[in-house]
Amino acid sequence: EVLHSIITSGQVEATSVTTVANVQLALAAALAVAVVMSGGAEGAAAAAANTKQIVVGGGCFWGVAHKIEKQFGQAIKSAVVGYLGGTTENPTYEQVCTGKTGHAEVVRFEYDPAQVSLEQLLLFFFQIHDPTTLNRQVNDIGTQYRSAIFYADDDEKAVAEKVIADVAAHPGFKEVYGDKKIVTEVTKLSTFYKAEAYHQQYLVKNPRGYCNHVQRWKS
Repeated sequence: EVLHSIITSGQVEATSVTTVANVQLALAAALAVAVVMSGGAEGAAAAAANTKQIVVGGGCFWGVAHKIEKQFGQAIKSAVVGYLGGTTENPTYEQVCTGKTGHAEVVRFEYDPAQVSLEQLLLFFFQIHDPTTLNRQVNDIGTQYRSAIFYADDDEKAVAEKVIADVAAHPGFKEVYGDKKIVTEVTKLSTFYKAEAYHQQYLVKNPRGYCNHVQRWKS
């Protein structure tokens, strides 16, 4: 129906459709117009460009996902927990918990940069976990609980490094951690493996579930 309306409206000359070849050309032209009208691939890409993603790890992924979603509300479009940074393909939670796969428990946030900047998101991330303890968050011990930011490009890497420097010099941070050094790793993004369904939105489904993430200082 779209193609018919385009042809009959004059966007493709109906009188030129006299041979099979012309019919094919006419349909191709009409289809191109239809794709533009519907937004097409470029429209989808433009829509996707309205959001960005960042992957972080800071202890148990339940708490990281829940606290950041709660803090920024509608600016966070999705928070998917998973595993990243290891060598085992498609690891299970049980495998990651052994510490032998090399993966960290992480959260992949999709966010609207018009509502929250990457700097703001990472600053709050540093406020809700201890970035000075290597491979540990409170009672959770192991490489899977390491503090980490996984960047997709040089711009994200630069932002991450700037935020770390700003946090280290912040009076609020110093009041809590003194002269302790930040050990957060800043690493190139690799394959992200989505965690099992029961881990997704865990603290929404289980409001009294385990969580050791609290805002330790404020900016």
